[in-house]
Amino acid sequence: MTDHRASAARIVAMVLLASLAAGCGGQFASRNQPLESLAAEDIYKRAELELETDNPEDAARYFAEVERLYPYSEWGQRALVMQAFAYHRDRDYEAARGAAQRYLDLFPGGEDAAYAQYLLALSYYDQVDDVGRDQGLTFQALQALRVVIEQYPDTEYARSAVLKFELAYDHLAGKEMEIGRYYLKRRHYAAATNRFRIVVEDFQTTTHTPEALLRLVEAYLSLGLVDEARTAGAILGYNYRGTEWYSDAYALLTGRGLTLEPAGDNWLNTIYRQVVRGEWI
Repeated sequence: MTDHRASAARIVAMVLLASLAAGCGGQFASRNQPLESLAAEDIYKRAELELETDNPEDAARYFAEVERLYPYSEWGQRALVMQAFAYHRDRDYEAARGAAQRYLDLFPGGEDAAYAQYLLALSYYDQVDDVGRDQGLTFQALQALRVVIEQYPDTEYARSAVLKFELAYDHLAGKEMEIGRYYLKRRHYAAATNRFRIVVEDFQTTTHTPEALLRLVEAYLSLGLVDEARTAGAILGYNYRGTEWYSDAYALLTGRGLTLEPAGDNWLNTIYRQVVRGEWI
């Protein structure tokens, strides 16, 4: 069965190549024919054929030849952004970024500028695969996605960029939570609170905020900082009463005879006042 499928795929590829060759007056009879003797459109179509037959690496090479042989032409301009696409499809993210950035530098007002910027952002975003990875890529993805959102707000790429921005932002918060839990488990409470504080202050719109508040209750109780623990519990009760995180914090605090109310003069109390005034969600 596998051999039949492989044979069929080869036949399809041969038919496509034959059709393209016929359409170009026989110019594709030999793949060894010097590209310099071909028109920009013909090389471009050869690149497209490589994409259709799932050869993005070769497609990128042909698109690059269009750019090299016919720079600043309409075909060269179009081939440059397609080169970025082909590299990205081949998971050569560094090369994809290079081609996309070159398009933006050469044709900042080009009709494909929004797509080039989106490909640039994707080349970072698609490497953000787990919370254990270097977070520098996540920051770069956020910056590039923000450019898409702010400079091309009415495009389809902006809508996709917003969703990816939120996921990347949540990813950064997840990394802080991972480190905070590590410290908390090993009873390094001060170090843990620093990480959870970052989530509450800098990533408060992410899905990790309620858990960060619970972990602050746990860490502060362990440190004997009752006012901070009560205030973290109060914020949980105000914003996330229906969550498991609130239930756990409620049990911890009331189990020690403590109420979930703001107390003392600390950073969490400031946040609580902002929450009550509606300036922080």
